Amino acid sequence: MSATVLRVGFVPLTDCAPLVVAREMGFAAEEGLALELRPAPSWAFLRDLLLQEDIEAAHMLAPVPVALALGLGPWGPGMEALQVLSVNGTVVGVSRGLAAQFSEAGQAFAFGDALGARDAVLAAGPLRVGVPFAFSMHRELLHRWLGDAPDLAIRTVPPPMMAEALAAGDIDMFCVGEPWGSVAVDQGVAELILPGAAIWRFAPEKVLAARTGWAEANADQAGALMRAVWRAGQWLAGAGRRAMAADLLSRDSYLGRSSDVLERALRDELIVSPDGHLRQVSDFINFYDGAATFPWRSQAAWIGARLALRHGLDPAAAMETAKAVFRSDLYRTHLAGTGAAIPSASSRVEGALGAATAVGSAEGRLILSPDAFFDGKSFDPDGHLPIS
Repeated sequence: MSATVLRVGFVPLTDCAPLVVAREMGFAAEEGLALELRPAPSWAFLRDLLLQEDIEAAHMLAPVPVALALGLGPWGPGMEALQVLSVNGTVVGVSRGLAAQFSEAGQAFAFGDALGARDAVLAAGPLRVGVPFAFSMHRELLHRWLGDAPDLAIRTVPPPMMAEALAAGDIDMFCVGEPWGSVAVDQGVAELILPGAAIWRFAPEKVLAARTGWAEANADQAGALMRAVWRAGQWLAGAGRRAMAADLLSRDSYLGRSSDVLERALRDELIVSPDGHLRQVSDFINFYDGAATFPWRSQAAWIGARLALRHGLDPAAAMETAKAVFRSDLYRTHLAGTGAAIPSASSRVEGALGAATAVGSAEGRLILSPDAFFDGKSFDPDGHLPIS
């Protein structure tokens, strides 16, 4: 029987790895699928490809399906998050000039010190900050970390152009997914001051998105795709496999970048300055461990609440709308029997875990990863405002 062709879009980033691995390592083929992976130059372009039915699914910024459900963006069928593709994997970087300004002002802080870095950034005066898209975890992390500081001008810059924008002086600072922060460092124009995980230890960065209703209308295809991608994440978590993953991603059809720079992020390492300073970052990017692929409805509620507060919407109503976008019900249906860690609940208090914690699951016991916010606050989707 011939394989079913599924067109899946992606933006060239390290965290598209589960899709590439699902195709190249045969997990999709074993599920009866022929994945046709289509690169997109920007998130707006990829969003429109999916909404216009040019592709069936996409590697997507976690806030985009929520934003569409809240009416923030173009009219259309909307999107759903079938599962999380990756947790974390972003970096905050600054220009060499801004890094020197921190030093001259005596603003000394260690790499990963979110509180120290926040003080330095807020004291630096008006700054232009590049993010890949208006509705992105990059932007939500920045607002959660820095608040709504009036001196910050947010600029949208496609990830592959972030180093160029910094070098041209169009932005002073960025938050972007790898490898593009490391590319800016390698080109001598940036220093990295923070991994995104220092702001939120377990931020859902990318999701596997489909048009609203597609997964239910095409249940066999959706289930096969979800299982193939989940198996790819499990494979990526195996010892010694990330070098092979970096080689796959380095191909011109995917990222077209040196496997060395790609492998650094995959093995939780970053060179943070052009001087070559190397830093280890625990759980810099996660494709599997601690139920990383489970679409927690509380994560969607957090995104919905943050967007609502910034866009003048009712937060309580936005949280309820957002929860329906992260399809934990479909995850339970299609991942049952695979060995996937499926939590007993679909929602939790976000930011409450300072250490790995055992909880109940459909398979017995599950170890959830730490998920703390940098300031120790938490978010209860069933609690009260204000929202942290």
